[in-house]
Formats: sequence, structure tokens, C-alpha cells
Amino acid sequence: MEIKVNALMLRSIDYGENDKILTLLSAENGKISAGIKGVKKAAAKLKFAAQPFCFAEYVLSKRGDRYTVINASENESFYDLRTDVNKFYAASAAVEAANALTYEGDECREILYAAVGALSEMCLGNETQALIKFLLFALSRSGYGINAERCAVCGADLQSGQTALRFDMGAGSFICAECGDGAGASRVTYNVIRKLQGKSFDEECVTDDGEKRALRLIREYVSYKLNVSFKSLSEYIRLI
Repeated sequence: MEIKVNALMLRSIDYGENDKILTLLSAENGKISAGIKGVKKAAAKLKFAAQPFCFAEYVLSKRGDRYTVINASENESFYDLRTDVNKFYAASAAVEAANALTYEGDECREILYAAVGALSEMCLGNETQALIKFLLFALSRSGYGINAERCAVCGADLQSGQTALRFDMGAGSFICAECGDGAGASRVTYNVIRKLQGKSFDEECVTDDGEKRALRLIREYVSYKLNVSFKSLSEYIRLI
């Protein structure tokens, strides 16, 4: 049996001397693990299909519960992301998050197309904001959305006059300093997240440092919720 899927290559693992096992995020069948043969050879026809960030139509042969890539037609390689170290790690963080926040058998079309859109934005401009926006969207669609509204405990307005805020890792919510002992947060982090969620924000609080702080908070939140460490995200934060 053969099927065709439009998919983003999330992860590859060496298998044997010349083969790999790919993790694909597909529009039609969710997340799929598939073997691909001979792609470690220099002249392999399907070498591109196992490259980081490849978005392609993959033709898969299914035998039992196992898939094998037998052909592929590239839609977008996002080659520019592989020539800039900052963009490479930002893109790697995005696909690493997409892998952690999706599961085999689940419908994840929205996260797939958001990831592809984020990679396109990273090629053209500010990779930091594109990454934060994607992470917030993917977290929301996976049931781990971040609440950057009023204080989740007392309802206080967090945009007026508050300097020290806190973030409740369990609830995924910002709270005022008087209402809890969550992780320390700042107004710049809060406003960067509000901006990239498409909400009103204080322009003066959206800074490069605020973006870096927002990424740190998101990293800690995801690690707390999913018990995973985002190595690519940590490296990107170190670089910027």
C-alpha cells in the first residue's frame, strides 16, 4: 500500500550504514515515523528528503505498521536557514517543539502549517519573533496555552504599574507579585508574549532583552509541563 503526504521533516536518526529513520509531521496522517534507505550516500536521489526543515510531498510504502519513504517531491527546502547559525538554531527549536507537542495518530494540521509559516518568516526576517509566535501558537493548540491577561488569581490589571510579576508554571498564567510565589517574571516578558499573541501591548516594553526573557520563560514552562529539555532552544538563547 502506498500513500502520499505533505510533511515537514522534524527529526532524523541514523539507521545502519546508509539509512535513516525520519519523523515526519504530515497534514494528512499526523506524525509518522518512516525509514528511508541509502540517503547517507553522497549521490543519493532522496538525500534532500532527510535534510533539516525539508517540506515535501513524501510517497510512503506501508507494510503493517511500518512506513518507508520510496519517493519525494520537494515543496520547500528553507535552505537559508542552514546557512545562518542563529536562524538554524531558531528553526531547530521550532521543529523540536513541533515534535514534542504532537503525537502519532493525532490530527495536527494547524501546527504543521504554523511551523512551515514560521520557517518562512525566519528566512525573511526576525527569527526570534517568528519562533516565539510559533511556540505560543503550538502550546495553545496542544492544550498548554500561556495566559497573558489579568492576574489569574485576583484579576488585577498587569499592564498598569506592575513591575515585578510572577508566572505560575502549573497554570501557565501570569499573576501579580502579591498573589503567589511562582517564577519571577517581568513586564517586558509579559508584553512580548502579549504582542506575539496578537493582543494589546506596551511598545516600550518590547525589547530584544524582553524577547530573550520570553524564550527563557517558554523553555522553562515547556520543560515543567512535558519534562523535556529543548537543546536547540537553549543553544539559540545562548547565541542571541
